[in-house]
Amino acid sequence: MKKKMLLFSGITTTLAAAATGLFGFALSNKLMYIQQKDPEFIRERETTAKRFDEAWYNKNLKCELNIDSPNGYTIRGIMFQPLQTNNTIIICHGVTENKINSVKYARLFERLGYNSVIFDHRRHGESGGKTTSYGYYEKNDLDAVVKTVKAMIGEDAILGIHGESMGAATMLLYAGTVEDGADFYISDCAFSDFSMLLKQIAKTEFKYGSIIPIRFADFFVRLRDGYSFKSVTPAEAVTHIEKPVLFIHSIPDTFIPASMSLDLYNKKTGPKKLKLFDTGAHAQSFNENMDEYEDLIHDFLDNFIYQKINRDSSSSNVIPFHF
Repeated sequence: MKKKMLLFSGITTTLAAAATGLFGFALSNKLMYIQQKDPEFIRERETTAKRFDEAWYNKNLKCELNIDSPNGYTIRGIMFQPLQTNNTIIICHGVTENKINSVKYARLFERLGYNSVIFDHRRHGESGGKTTSYGYYEKNDLDAVVKTVKAMIGEDAILGIHGESMGAATMLLYAGTVEDGADFYISDCAFSDFSMLLKQIAKTEFKYGSIIPIRFADFFVRLRDGYSFKSVTPAEAVTHIEKPVLFIHSIPDTFIPASMSLDLYNKKTGPKKLKLFDTGAHAQSFNENMDEYEDLIHDFLDNFIYQKINRDSSSSNVIPFHF
């Protein structure tokens, strides 16, 4: 009887380990090749909500950008220049979206005095790339975009970066581990720690409370895509960012909790601001709080960018947009 119990226990343990390993492999597969939203769905959704105006899009499209990624593919983007200024904002979309989702922010920043650049992350929209890495490889793509845009607008222009969800995490990883190359950053609903986020998703969506499958997924991602989840930790990167950062999140967000933006804010030293909206699901802060969102960014720019320029005599040749 004792031998049978030991045999049964051994078989059960082996099956449990195998199931956990398979779950980890499946999770790595889902992460690397996450299903994209249909481009027509995104365009129709944004058009119906009056966030995408095709006439404005076509009128103000200055040029299409084809940027060589250091990872070996082409990043495709668009520069809009509706204003007579070189001040520019680069906009980074979230996972499963594409650059059309960024047009609403381009319109917002036009009202605030900025031209804009929107682009597709790797394996999204029209850009190349075989996998999605949630900021690890994307941060180097963003570096290539920043360098291209700077060459176009000149050193005297104000350059900002706005990121939403994965785009926000990518932006923070870029600024904290590659180059703090913009004048300001706006982080909308970023995650602070990719491993922690995955653990939460596994618990809420798959009812799996153990961290072991996440470790298996990390093993398979390292084996298959060359990076570890620890390399995707904006909470560490943000400690190295010196430029001003505005952190935005909505309290009802159940996908990436608002506590992650609070954590990022607390770890960031130097100029920073935090706003937690009372309404809005994940990546819906702007959609559900448009006027307040715009006022928030206006005040952030006024307090952290333009006042600094006015105090800095060495930057007197930079003329900010007046509201």
